[in-house]
Amino acid sequence: MADLIVGLSAGLLCTVSFLPQVVKIVKTGRTKDISLLTFSLFSLGVFLWLVYGVMLGSYPMILTNVVMFILSVFIVFMKVKNG
Repeated sequence: MADLIVGLSAGLLCTVSFLPQVVKIVKTGRTKDISLLTFSLFSLGVFLWLVYGVMLGSYPMILTNVVMFILSVFIVFMKVKNG
């Protein structure tokens, strides 16, 4: 049970850390200062963590990495869209 609490807490904190950036992009539409390479590599890494979580059957890993992947891909999409 402790591992579930630690896993969900870690995932929640990492996921929530992306929300301010996503909110700022949605409000301003500006992505000028965001590195496309960094967020692309990060998105790939999160996807691989998601795959690993699925392989392990770890629900905290799966849940948090699905949400983080969606948020990071949104940032990459907005960066590409806004140039």
